[in-house]
Amino acid sequence: QVQLVESGGGLVQPGGSLRLSCAASGIIFRLYTMAWYRQAPGKQRELVAQITSGGSGNYADSVKERFTISRDNAKNTVYLQMNSLKPEETAVYYCNAKIVGGGYWGQGTQVTVSS
Repeated sequence: QVQLVESGGGLVQPGGSLRLSCAASGIIFRLYTMAWYRQAPGKQRELVAQITSGGSGNYADSVKERFTISRDNAKNTVYLQMNSLKPEETAVYYCNAKIVGGGYWGQGTQVTVSS
């Protein structure tokens, strides 16, 4: 049974930081491209960042220089360090594991950026 469990969300003030974690089980983690998506109320889910099995990361233009994605294959965990957060980045953040032929989603963690 595949599980992706996100944690680390919460309420943060504008300009603040959060670190999200996603712990995976039931997959050969090191083979998967891992990604973070977010979905704000009334908007489509969008890709925030992804990291390949080889460790190469790429980012949405809106988060470059502020967010960092990383992975620890020994812990089957992917992280998203988010700095200088903005109110418009309030959303549910989802972890995604993808491989040729399919993928899996976590349940999401709420991030609220507000003063």
